[in-house]
Amino acid sequence: MKSIYNFHTHTELCHHAKGKPMDYAEQALRDGCTALGFSDHCPYPAEFEDTWPHVRMSVEETPLYVQQVKEAKEKMPFPVYLGFECEWDPRYKSWYTDELKGRFGAQYLVLGSHWFTDGSLHRYIPECAESKFLNRYVDQTIDGMRSGVFAFLAHPDLFMKGYKEWDDQSKSCLKAILDAAVDLNLPIEVNGLGLSREPNSTSRGMRYQYPYAEFWEMAAQTSVRVICNSDAHDPKEVIMNAWHARDFAGRFGIKPEDSFLPL
Repeated sequence: MKSIYNFHTHTELCHHAKGKPMDYAEQALRDGCTALGFSDHCPYPAEFEDTWPHVRMSVEETPLYVQQVKEAKEKMPFPVYLGFECEWDPRYKSWYTDELKGRFGAQYLVLGSHWFTDGSLHRYIPECAESKFLNRYVDQTIDGMRSGVFAFLAHPDLFMKGYKEWDDQSKSCLKAILDAAVDLNLPIEVNGLGLSREPNSTSRGMRYQYPYAEFWEMAAQTSVRVICNSDAHDPKEVIMNAWHARDFAGRFGIKPEDSFLPL
């Protein structure tokens, strides 16, 4: 069996996934996993602010998450890593470095980049994927990439879930993200979860919401580092989605990283 890793795994603590870390680890073991990383949606210290507390663990729940990942690590024959998936807002940089990494011991952080800041709000980009918002979103995403905090950028083409069309605007925005990833030597992710979702109808035919084919055709022509992850929200997806992501990458001749060890 070929080796397979997954560094994008959620748990029931985010309130929109199923299962505990041990459930994912046991399924990963059955599926031939060689390294597993947990990167559930991180908590934020000011939950009264617009940081989407309904889709993430609380600060009070975080020690439980850490303990559950530790228990999985102790029982698995392959490496198990503790991480978090985060959003970019520069106000929280010290929270990521001092608390998530320092206090809670996270071994890596993922830039999820689901939102962009709009005044006092954090808005979900697929629901605001109008031309006037895209440049702001991309600028904020690239700022996060440049922060030095994150091990990789998850689903770099997420906004295509709402924008849908491959036009000058989307191509320019995704090229900016791609160029930044190359310049920073920061891996970008082929996201297996997107491959399981209902495709969008576009002027070019049916397309996955993400990963978006035309973007990955463009990525294949560069030296960008690529990793293939599951974005698992159910134990049965933990390795299955990673294989789907690798199959998708292979369509474009993309060879993902042989391993991804963020230590």
